[in-house]
Amino acid sequence: MDPEAFLELANQVGKLKMFPYFDIAHCVICCLYVREDLGAGSLPFSRKHPLSNWISSMISIFAGGLLSNWLLGEPILGAIKNNQQLLLATVVWYVIFYSPFDIGYKIAKFLPMKVLAAAMKEVYRVKKINDGVTHAAKIFPNGYVIMLIIGTIKGNGSGFVKIIERLLRGVWTPNAVEILQPSFATKASIAAGLIFVLDKKTDFISAPHALVYFGICIFFVYFKLSSLLLGIHDPFIPFENLSCGIFLGGIWDSLARTLGGSKAVAAEKSGEAAKNEKCPAENI
Repeated sequence: MDPEAFLELANQVGKLKMFPYFDIAHCVICCLYVREDLGAGSLPFSRKHPLSNWISSMISIFAGGLLSNWLLGEPILGAIKNNQQLLLATVVWYVIFYSPFDIGYKIAKFLPMKVLAAAMKEVYRVKKINDGVTHAAKIFPNGYVIMLIIGTIKGNGSGFVKIIERLLRGVWTPNAVEILQPSFATKASIAAGLIFVLDKKTDFISAPHALVYFGICIFFVYFKLSSLLLGIHDPFIPFENLSCGIFLGGIWDSLARTLGGSKAVAAEKSGEAAKNEKCPAENI
């Protein structure tokens, strides 16, 4: 492809309007997550506890804005101040849970539709990460870590409020804290946020911002589709294992276990030899 045409394509992707189509995809994926997290009892729960179901779904949909506003000292409920977005999210929630014959859920789960919604959701995620880094940079111009944190939360806010969202449905899962077991979305959001911070605040990345943005979109969409179609869930794991082995004590722990085992074997052999010397008749 011609470089100028490719740059123009990247510029167009960066200028995409999220409302309403990408917002719909985001709401569909979040509501599907809530329903699947409820398991086989999702329909009985939605009939018996509609308010709890709606609130937990809205928290999942607007999690990034709610959390980032709280961390930045802004009005928390400002994340739902846009009535059009709130109405759209409510309509999607209703269709997923209450459509006649469950047709809305079946359509959303139909593989081509789910793949399309997931791809659009990843483009939406990149937009939120970029906006989060940009917004934090305006408040804390030199707070690189703050920019990274806000970008990450904007990218996968639903993962960080999972424990609260489940609690509102009557389920307490303290082990579901995202920082204990970060998902691929969180890891990828951290990586994307770091790239955006370097791109905006340093000279390490010389490429135009549109190309950086477009490249990150391709990365997110590619690995999301790989997860859905090929079962590749977390490509970061090999790098994590390597870095943990080198920098976080893995090598030294293995060496200590090896030396400890060797000492135990030597001590056991020494004890047997001493016993044989004291009781030679037992060996006849």
